[in-house]
Order: sequence, then C-alpha cells, then structure tokens
Amino acid sequence: MSFVISEASPVTYPGPAPAQADVVVIGGGVAGVMSAYHLAQAGRRVVLCEKGRIAGEQSSRNWGWIRQQRRDPDELPIMIESMRLWEGFAARLGPELGFRRCGVAYLTHDRDAVEGYARWVELAASHGVESHLLSPKELGERIPNKAGWIAGLITPSDARAEPWVAVPILARLAAEAGVHIVENCAVRGLDLTAGRVAGVITEQGRITAEQVLLAGGAWSSLFARRHGVGLPQLLVRSTVAQTVALPEVTQVSGADNVFAWRRRLDGSYTVAPGTWHDFYIGPDAFRHFFKYVPQMRRDLSKTAMKGWSPGKGWPDGWTTPRNWAFDGPSPFEALRILNPQPNMMRLAEVQDAFAWAFPTLGRPQLARTWAGMIDTMPDTVPVLDESPIPGFWIATGLSGHGFGIGPGVGRVMADLMLGHPAGHDMRRFRYGRFTDGSKIDLGPTF
Repeated sequence: MSFVISEASPVTYPGPAPAQADVVVIGGGVAGVMSAYHLAQAGRRVVLCEKGRIAGEQSSRNWGWIRQQRRDPDELPIMIESMRLWEGFAARLGPELGFRRCGVAYLTHDRDAVEGYARWVELAASHGVESHLLSPKELGERIPNKAGWIAGLITPSDARAEPWVAVPILARLAAEAGVHIVENCAVRGLDLTAGRVAGVITEQGRITAEQVLLAGGAWSSLFARRHGVGLPQLLVRSTVAQTVALPEVTQVSGADNVFAWRRRLDGSYTVAPGTWHDFYIGPDAFRHFFKYVPQMRRDLSKTAMKGWSPGKGWPDGWTTPRNWAFDGPSPFEALRILNPQPNMMRLAEVQDAFAWAFPTLGRPQLARTWAGMIDTMPDTVPVLDESPIPGFWIATGLSGHGFGIGPGVGRVMADLMLGHPAGHDMRRFRYGRFTDGSKIDLGPTF
C-alpha cells in the first residue's frame, strides 16, 4: 500500500450506493468517518459518500500529531474527549493504528512566547491536563539538541499516530458498525422538499435521507454555497516530508517556527515547516476578505500569497464552476482528490533546521514529499452545527487540527444530530457566528 492515497489507490468500498438511509455523510476524512461511526452505533442507517478515496486528502497528509497542547479553550474539552477515544480505539485495534502517547513540545527562541506558554500551562491545569514550561536545561534533558531554544512547552500525554493508516482503519471499524461506505461517489447536491433536506443526489443516483452531514473538508464551502449557505472557509497548502530511517534522538514530537517533526513507527521522521503555509488567492479570498482581517493581522507573516490555484478544478479556482446542474458531472467529479505539489524550498529550510537542531543526525535525506490543503476558518475553529437548511448539518473548517480531534468531533456531531446534549459548550462552533454580526474571536494566543 502506498503511503499517499490517490486516485490510483484501489477502491475499497465500491458500492453501489443504496437508495435509502437515515443519514448521508458527505466526505470520508476523519470527521466524516467518525461521525458516521457514532451515528451507526446509535442505530441510524448511515451512508458515507466519498468522491475519491477514504482519507485521500488532509486526513492522511497531516503531521500525525494528536495534541491537546495550545488548543483553543473552547476546543480543548472536545480534544480531551478525543484523546480518550483514540486510546480506546488503540486498545481495541492494536498497534497498527500507530497510536502512542509520546508528548508534544513547542519550542522557541523568542522571549515573548514564554508568557503565552505560561498562560497555556494554567489553562491546561484547569482542565486536568498536565503541561510544563521547560528551561533550556530541562529541554536538553528531554530533547537533546543544539538549536539554542530558550524555552519549551510540553504536554507529556499528547500523542501521535500514522494518519494514512489510521483513518482507513477507523473507516473499516465504521463499516463493521454498519456504515455503508461508497468511494468514487460524489454527492452533486442536496435533494430539498419544502425547504428541508429530503436526501442527496449523487453520481450513482438519489439517496433519500432526513439528515445530511457535510464533512467535505476543503470542498465544503463550494458545496454549501451551491445551496445558498455561505461558509467563509479558505484553504492553505501544508507541505510535509518523510526522512529516511534515522537514529532516534527523542520520542517527543515537536515544532518551532521553522520546522516540526514526528518520530514514525518505521524509524524515520515526518518533518514539515513549523508555521509556514501557502495561500492561493481565488474568488472566496475577496468574498470573505473582511472576516479574515483579524487573522491576517496576526498570521500573515507566516503565509506566502500565490495568485493562481495550483491546479485545474481547485475548490476556489478562478475557473471552477460555482453553479452546476445535479443531473450531470459536478466539480467534485472533475477533481476527486486534491494532490498539490509540495513546496521544496521550504523543505530545504526544514532540512537545514533539523540538522542545526540535531547535528548528530545531520541533514536528513528525504524519502518522500507531499502536500495537502487545510480548510481554515477566520477564527481557526470549525463550524459544528446545523445550517439554515433544516436537516443539513456541517462539520468543517477544522483548521489543521482535524486529525487529532476527529473522533471527538464525530461523537459530538452524532449526538447533536440525534437531538442529544453535546456534552460541551458548542456556542463557539455555531454556524450563525458568521452571519449574526458577531465579532471574529481568535481566542487567546499561546
């Protein structure tokens, strides 16, 4: 099995799609898979439609971190629950999942960052999460290095897993729970009756259902807008690589402003730019410009602006159709899996930084490189809510945090859709925060 899931990957769930369900889930990433699993566990008949392959996009292309550390305060309770779910899945499914509590560390050369680290330690303690501010000496004991970091922040209970393996395993678990998964099956649009959901129209035909969950990641805004539901979601490219096998310097996963790393099961490392992303300007960038002004003021120096989408048919491409008929091919069939080229210049900087921090290992040779598109929101937390269309639910905009928090998001979405209490304060994640005049809230900086 290739480490990159692409259109060339074998279809595991060919269908056909059934004609009836209680719930249709759109999107086979971790949030969609886990929502479908929890709904099926509750006795709902669930069909999950994935236009490409399960975990073909960001759910298999991320760093593989499962972290509580530096989470938004409103996300943290869901993430703590998600960590428990990950641990339960690992006990049930075995070591193949790759789950291991290794600790995650953030490292800095900037004295101003230390104050934020200290604030996080206080927040973590208030939620029962152990987290520590580390001096250079303590850092050296946990992560032997020559980088000259002046401080670090570590949460020992944070974990890691192998994304391109883990999410397909979780999909198999969902299928065993009764979820009917269909790959290569794009949902072209909602089937509406009297203004509410009556089902979906797919490339394989109509599926009747009382509820639909949109968990389409990078494609969610395009789909929702076709039905008049505005989501101020944009995309950034994240570049990642795998080194050749190297001696171990630490089991801890970590990041500074230049590079991030994670030890892998096979003895190599996943490495990536620490805070850098590429943003491709499209129509939605202008449409949602003012909502993103607060985030740009804070983070623009960490983003490279590009004037054209990296491929034909991109979700926010200049020539991508925004309106299409449901009885013919849709944009979701034209490009089934986003597979952007990695930013090799940034990876060269990562190699240099890795060698500087860990001189005993030297400049790592890269065995594989790839990239993925992260769906982000103006306030960097997701929408987890019912849309203005009754029966049409949304779980998107996980903003690069989705792999770790996915199991918790799935449980929350299932209970919301079942009419049960979510178990957490969900006001921060409501759809209406972008339409009711609320001020964009970026949350505290850690």
